[in-house]
Amino acid sequence: MFVDSHCHLDRLKQTDDELNQTLEFARNRGVEHFLCVAVSVKDYDSMLASVKDFDDVSVSCGVHPLHQEDACSYDELLEKARRPEVVAIGETGLDYYYSEDTQSVQRQSFIDHIKVANALNKPLIIHTRDARQDTLDLLKQYKAAHTKGVLHCFTESLEMAEAAMEMDFYISISGIVTFNSAKALRDVARAIPLDRLLIETDSPWLAPVPHRGKQNQPGYVVEVAEFIAELKGISVEALARQTTENFYRLFSLTRKAGAA
Repeated sequence: MFVDSHCHLDRLKQTDDELNQTLEFARNRGVEHFLCVAVSVKDYDSMLASVKDFDDVSVSCGVHPLHQEDACSYDELLEKARRPEVVAIGETGLDYYYSEDTQSVQRQSFIDHIKVANALNKPLIIHTRDARQDTLDLLKQYKAAHTKGVLHCFTESLEMAEAAMEMDFYISISGIVTFNSAKALRDVARAIPLDRLLIETDSPWLAPVPHRGKQNQPGYVVEVAEFIAELKGISVEALARQTTENFYRLFSLTRKAGAA
């Protein structure tokens, strides 16, 4: 069974009935759980309302580095993130590729998210692009020893991945790995130890081959798994089993499928 460790179900261009059908399609393909990741604390309640009736959907709380117009205070983030349904903090992090002019604001937001994760003992979901050293430096400086997390939709270097794994982080690979332009990322995916790997769609964006050009959806995490399994020379069943185990180990507040 698969898990989509990072998706944005509230961002899908779908009606409620269509979302039901989308999740059912994924379940029928063997996807047993979905982590719906917040990009804005301001929109958190509306995101939660869109998925709260699904027992196999968990949620995070945080502010994406490119959504600093929705930035919130440490206290506001802490208040929302301590709610019992929140299994992770984020997504947070640094993105200098799209927004160099907000670097200082991004860094302070990232620090606040790290401190909230420390305080609540909830894992971090980190977005990082063109900010390798600052991302690692801030984690080293502010992360508590018990705080874990994931670098999601990873597209950076193996050296960054190894540094993050040394800090007890996981690496999550999206459908980007299937793109023709992703040779370097495929090399990284081969090298990531299986017990440190997660898979995701990041839907509604970044649909994997052969679905390029379509709105991405959680059911397409199967294509991501199949592609990575082939890269690693293992069965897709083995990859699914290990990445699912990794997901529940990291996001330990998530209710497993079939649990009471």
